[in-house]
Amino acid sequence: MRVFFDTSAFVKRYVYEAGTDTVLAWCDRAEEIGLSGIALPEIISAFCRLRREARITDTQYRQLKTLLLADIKDVALCDLTPAVMGQAVRSLETNILRGMDAIHIGSAVALKADVFISADQRQIAAAARAGLRVEAV
Repeated sequence: MRVFFDTSAFVKRYVYEAGTDTVLAWCDRAEEIGLSGIALPEIISAFCRLRREARITDTQYRQLKTLLLADIKDVALCDLTPAVMGQAVRSLETNILRGMDAIHIGSAVALKADVFISADQRQIAAAARAGLRVEAV
């Protein structure tokens, strides 16, 4: 099964918060994990914010970054193709979404994800309208 995670969900793999156990269970079940190409900079941005807010140390930041970079080698990363952008535009035109959230939906559609996982309720609703099976974390 190809499981697609948006950034709000996948970051829970590295930072323990509500939904982390569910994300880890989906990661274990997945035959393949799918991510949008924008996920890496978004997750690094989240790590940097945690470091700036002194919620993690510099050492923890480096450890999280190392884990993420190792994981990225084994996932299906979706580039920003015309098909992804087309689906993103359709999602933006028919839903109340941020641009990056629409790109995640477009990426999941392009990768033919079996399930789309997110912690963002508006994005979940839009992904379902795009024909994706969705799971909230």
